[in-house]
Amino acid sequence: MMLMHPKRRNKLLLIVGLLCGVGVIVGLVLYALSQNINLFFSPSDMAQGKAPAHQRIRAGGMVREGSLVRASDSLTVRFVITDFVEDVKVNYTGILPDLFREGQGIVAQGKLNDEGVFLADEVLAKHDEKYMPPEVTQALNEAQAASLVTGELNAQENDTTTTIKAYK
Repeated sequence: MMLMHPKRRNKLLLIVGLLCGVGVIVGLVLYALSQNINLFFSPSDMAQGKAPAHQRIRAGGMVREGSLVRASDSLTVRFVITDFVEDVKVNYTGILPDLFREGQGIVAQGKLNDEGVFLADEVLAKHDEKYMPPEVTQALNEAQAASLVTGELNAQENDTTTTIKAYK
């Protein structure tokens, strides 16, 4: 049996120890980052159950006209966000940004409860008339495209039904 020279053995132990230490550090950093990720969900995603309940997420859309209700005795505000396909009710307690208005895009951070109501703890409004958060723009475009595809499929079904009735 061959014995390893003490200097080599010490170097090998040092290298193995450093690799284990780096592995532990990388694992802890990845775990911490995965806990702090706030994924973005549109109202359609939340209505379809794609958004996790009781986990911190970001939600965005347009504030539905006429949906803003302020509590008279507290800072609680209720409103609806929409991507023009689905609507989600939002409850927020706090001071809304100055630029918050109905009919404008917002991004809110918070948690979705079991009833499908988004409990926001932070609301971010756009900073001028031309800006809309990229996530909101993308979600609105995807919802509009999905709505158009559904409308085209329904129109094709109606045409097919009409054609079949005409041949009878």
